[in-house]
Amino acid sequence: MIQAVIFDMDGILIDSEIEYLKQDFAFAKKKNPAVTLPDLFGMVGSSRKDAWECMARAVNNGQTWQELRDEFRASKDVFSEMDYQKIFRPEVVPVLEYIKKLNLKLALASSTQMEIIERVLKENHIRSYFPVVVSGAQFQRSKPDPEIYHYTAAQLGVPESGCLVIEDSTFGITAASRAGMKIAALIDRRFSFDQSLAGFRMESLTEIPSIIQSLL
Repeated sequence: MIQAVIFDMDGILIDSEIEYLKQDFAFAKKKNPAVTLPDLFGMVGSSRKDAWECMARAVNNGQTWQELRDEFRASKDVFSEMDYQKIFRPEVVPVLEYIKKLNLKLALASSTQMEIIERVLKENHIRSYFPVVVSGAQFQRSKPDPEIYHYTAAQLGVPESGCLVIEDSTFGITAASRAGMKIAALIDRRFSFDQSLAGFRMESLTEIPSIIQSLL
């Protein structure tokens, strides 16, 4: 029986991953025209360090991941330019309302830095649904390490086995699986995510209520 639902943010609450990846890809192509979009799939759902190490491997021009990240950030501010209301999934709100009415606990656990998490939640008027909000930047090791999910469960006061995680990326699903949590994965055919560790796979977030019912 589940007692809590934990949401990832990028790719789940907001369809942001493809938007970020487009900009990463344009930057990488300037460095190395041979780079392909799949070369950068490892950036999706990763911590900052892991994402930019993927970029460094793809570009392969001798620059360190820190040098590439700093150069990219100096050229543009991706986050400030992003319209998070435009890429918000509107079906999220009724799903959150459903979970709230069941008196299940809610949390958000994202690899993104806290400043961006808070901005996304507030701009889309859903901050009040999440009493527990956790950023991967709080930890030495982010997803696929399970630490973020162990910590989130502890903050909720719920055993890991009583948590349902809503994820999409390979790293996020792996982290939740290693934490011993149940997983519902949102299918995204644009990326080569390995979702084999998820107990449920969804075409839409609107399927979450039926999944929850099967676990109560």
